[in-house]
Amino acid sequence: MSTGYPGGLVTKSPTATVGAVDSGFGLEGGTASGMWTLDQAMGLKQSGTWPAPTKPKKIFIWGQNATGQLGDNTTVLKSSPIQVGTDTDWAMVATGNRQISAIKQNGTLWGWGNNTAGEHGDNTVVVKSSPVQIGTDTDWSKIGAGKNTRFAIKTNGTLWAWGYNVAAQMGDNTVISRSSPVQIGALTNWAKLSGGQSNSAAIKTDGTLWTWGSNTYGSLGTNDTVARSSPVQVGTDTDWNLMFNSTYVFNAIKTNGTLWGWGENSYGKIGNNDGNAKSSPVQIGALTNWSKISGCDETYRIALQTNGTIWTWGAAGAATGSPSRSSPLQVGSLTNWSQIGGGESHFLAIDSSGNLYAWGLNTSGQLGTNNLTSTSSPTQIGSNTDWKLITSPSYNHTVVMTSS
Repeated sequence: MSTGYPGGLVTKSPTATVGAVDSGFGLEGGTASGMWTLDQAMGLKQSGTWPAPTKPKKIFIWGQNATGQLGDNTTVLKSSPIQVGTDTDWAMVATGNRQISAIKQNGTLWGWGNNTAGEHGDNTVVVKSSPVQIGTDTDWSKIGAGKNTRFAIKTNGTLWAWGYNVAAQMGDNTVISRSSPVQIGALTNWAKLSGGQSNSAAIKTDGTLWTWGSNTYGSLGTNDTVARSSPVQVGTDTDWNLMFNSTYVFNAIKTNGTLWGWGENSYGKIGNNDGNAKSSPVQIGALTNWSKISGCDETYRIALQTNGTIWTWGAAGAATGSPSRSSPLQVGSLTNWSQIGGGESHFLAIDSSGNLYAWGLNTSGQLGTNNLTSTSSPTQIGSNTDWKLITSPSYNHTVVMTSS
């Protein structure tokens, strides 16, 4: 008996092209044209390469707003979620030190908030309190943010950076800050990126990990403390999948689900159960089911396992609960978490039903609970159930996307 999908054709024209992208909402976008048998079409769908329709997405934001980072054309603090404009065609978003960068589904690049180091990339240092388009290019694919530096990958796999560069964190072999995007090298195989305060990282399509910038405490993972002004490979492994970095410390997850860390280790934020700095990657425990990693600029980490459990470690306080923890400790007993994000002093998580929760400090309304009351355990934000993707919330504001 045939195990295929008998009969029929899926007809489109002209030539076939497939290019679905996972932007955190599942595979979507891309094109499919030409003539396909049902067997071929279903095979592509099952493998995740048949493009699904692009979904409407909104950006919601709340918390501190001193430099217009909430994008609502004011500088007034908001303690509950507000939508950024009325657009529903956002694709992804990244947050830094009081500024936001985002990409729309048409591949255009946008920025708002603080801009003193040219973080928007619009060739100015003028603060913007609502989104402005950066240039006219329509081929931006991924966006990442350091504290005052921005990184992006285009659809052709090239890597770009702009903003603050005093520690060579842009990776363009200079220490010159830029107010508009410049290409980093000439390679076309960059896949994922992460920015910190003074150093940065990216993963190539071949699974290799690359870092650059300041190397205090061995934070570049190169087994030395020599700063680099352009990307340098971390070891020889080719199975890196995800990474998160902040001030002088990195954490990363490999394709086999193992968790790793290196760099500065005060408060035990590497997670390896000691407080000693590491100049090359060390494995955190022996588990092989880590799926996501996030945290704040200084002291906290949060991670998600494939079984839907959340784990935190780092400094004492409302975010992790007292006392300080130098190895991962589970948050509660629930097993239905699907998304996580970590801010300067607070955490967020989305469960499998699309409910949004927050905990930690709330001095600027960054928890989104319509008050300024801090909490040490997950508290639901409103009653909406369409929350989908948390960008790493930072510096007392929070950004979350919905899919409607």
